[in-house]
Amino acid sequence: MAGRLPPVVIDNGTGYTKMGYAGNTEPQFIIPSTIAIKESAKVGDQSSRRLGGGAMEDLDFFIGDEAIETPNYTTKWPIRHGIVEDWDLMERFWEQAIFKYLRAEPEDHYFLLTEPPLNTPENREYTAEIMFESFNVPGLYIAVQAVLALAASWTSRQVGDRTLTGTVIDSGDGVTHVIPVAEGYVIGSCIKHIPIAGRDITYFIQQLLRDREVGIPPEQSLETAKAIKERFCYVCPDIVKEFNKYDKEPSKWLKRYESMNSVTRQKFEVDVGYERFLGPEIFFHPEFANADFTVPVSETVDTVIQNCPIDVRRGLYKSIVLSGGSTMFRDFGRKLQRDVKKSVDHRLRMSEELSGGKLKPTPIDVQVISHHMQRYAVWFGGSMLASTPEFYKVCHTKADYDEYGPSICRHNPVFGAMS
Repeated sequence: MAGRLPPVVIDNGTGYTKMGYAGNTEPQFIIPSTIAIKESAKVGDQSSRRLGGGAMEDLDFFIGDEAIETPNYTTKWPIRHGIVEDWDLMERFWEQAIFKYLRAEPEDHYFLLTEPPLNTPENREYTAEIMFESFNVPGLYIAVQAVLALAASWTSRQVGDRTLTGTVIDSGDGVTHVIPVAEGYVIGSCIKHIPIAGRDITYFIQQLLRDREVGIPPEQSLETAKAIKERFCYVCPDIVKEFNKYDKEPSKWLKRYESMNSVTRQKFEVDVGYERFLGPEIFFHPEFANADFTVPVSETVDTVIQNCPIDVRRGLYKSIVLSGGSTMFRDFGRKLQRDVKKSVDHRLRMSEELSGGKLKPTPIDVQVISHHMQRYAVWFGGSMLASTPEFYKVCHTKADYDEYGPSICRHNPVFGAMS
């Protein structure tokens, strides 16, 4: 049976969950990773009160967009910074995701789930327990998001270049990670996280608009900022030149955003100016938005690779892969490549000077890979890998689980034959 029906791929992120069937190029559903439940403000442990409520309360919840729009329910986000915090809610979330959205019978499909790079082995065991005990799935594989993002970048390369070594910059709504991967294994001690992601860009643009007082209704200022970010923002090569361009020819560069006040139904317009390039610029000048953090993303990438073992560094520079919605800004990859190359070349020049010209280092190839599957890179990588015959060989099966228990999921073998 499992050989016939395609595996289910679910990528649970902090902001959004992507789900669908293996073999497809994009997820069937993208919904906010949120769940709405009935919860009364009484004293006591939340989860035990929820479980003791009886069968009706157990089924009375909504997930995704419905959860946000349902009044009189408490909206909860079970995942924080990529890691599941409330397993009781997560189980309910998966329940509706599988039965109501994907309309799948979990006993007939193998499952591929994703996990953040520094997930704990205990969390994997909890996941296995829920999947095998509650949903009775025949097989389960838990893949690291960064490895899937690397596999997704194969769409932009020749077949001979397929490798599972590279540096993944994964930037979603809540957090940005720089993750070095060597031969499909994450170098955990060198991962760095950057406290700037999509949400921060939205807040920063909202602040810029607020300072200009452009007549946006206050209750719509956040969604207006988000729409402007997604529609008009791009990364500029030089911020001073960009300001001059706008000042010289405002008619050419200023854009118009039109919307409607949700209460009075009056139309309002916003002139979008410097926000277009200042928003994404906080990746390269974080001090604009966050006074405590001043390290640009290019410097973080360079530091991460320099911390890795010396024999994988060239491979990591050669394949810097972008993943997640916040890396979709135009020219983001180009500017990142330029800045990383600058620091690498500077280091090589310094070592040549210090040796008095005796050492001639081989130039290092720095490549940032952008591709058209970037936004759902993790899900798409999962879909690609789960549709290969090797997938069934590396899955943990229900029989293994029954024999050895959830500890089988502490280690997930990497696809050896893939690259």
